[in-house]
Amino acid sequence: MRLHVSSAALIAALILSGCMTAAEAPPAPATPTVDAQLWSDLSILAADDMQGRGPSTPGGEKARAYIVSRFEEMGIAAPAMGRLQPFQATSRRGAAVNGVNVLGVIPGTRRADRYIVVTAHYDHVGAPDGVIHNGADDNASGVATMLALAAELKRQAPEHSVIFVAFDAEESGLLGAKHFVEAPPVPLESIALNLNFDMTARAETDGKLWVTGTYQHPSFRPLLEGMAPVGGISLAFGKDTPQDTGANNWVEASDHGAFFRANVPFLYLGVEFHPDYHQPTDDVERVRPEVFQSSTTLAIQSFRALDAGLSR
Repeated sequence: MRLHVSSAALIAALILSGCMTAAEAPPAPATPTVDAQLWSDLSILAADDMQGRGPSTPGGEKARAYIVSRFEEMGIAAPAMGRLQPFQATSRRGAAVNGVNVLGVIPGTRRADRYIVVTAHYDHVGAPDGVIHNGADDNASGVATMLALAAELKRQAPEHSVIFVAFDAEESGLLGAKHFVEAPPVPLESIALNLNFDMTARAETDGKLWVTGTYQHPSFRPLLEGMAPVGGISLAFGKDTPQDTGANNWVEASDHGAFFRANVPFLYLGVEFHPDYHQPTDDVERVRPEVFQSSTTLAIQSFRALDAGLSR
């Protein structure tokens, strides 16, 4: 968090005058150590050989195989319907899409019959006009954050059962998410919350990880609003009111929109737009590892708070 100019000037003056030593100046926020696996997941999913992870492409298939391998190596079980959920749909531009969602499940310790569905789309826009769009922030980052949460929940089980879903064809019109809510592995009424991660890396734009959906579901906000910043990144609430219009309203901006339409409670965690959004420059090299780690840590802490507070 930046100091107000007058406060910064006052502290500088006190240091110079000897009234306050440098050691007494307010400490910078602690930054979590960057997890090697988190960075590896981001880097692999956003590499050139994924060819932008377009749906119905070899690059998308390669990304899907990687996510399956990560679930398997973590020992995350598949739900009864299976690891993969294939679907056929038509994109918003009228193109046929053969997509595949990837699923995993971890049973809960307190409310095994109630589910938190944690989601992140693994597709991106591919290589329009032959130019690869790697989509590091959009949305290799959200998938990497989801995988980090999955690893955390394998270490310490959640209170609610958790279904993880890596969605395909979000960029084509939320197609994987729409299919999921039409053919869910559990009854929709047993889903307590959809927690969607989309663009979790580039929080340095405004120092915020935005939470969208507490206007629609105000009972969630008290569970999160007291959360302390991590590495200078803090939660912010909004982008979900009638006053938020156009691109500034995120209620249906990503896969959580399909849950919203199906009357399933949702929250979306993501960062503000930045100049590399949907550009070929959305590369790993533009991501600051410490910022991404801070956002991911904050996302995991948010899950824990929601898991503990729901259904009480």
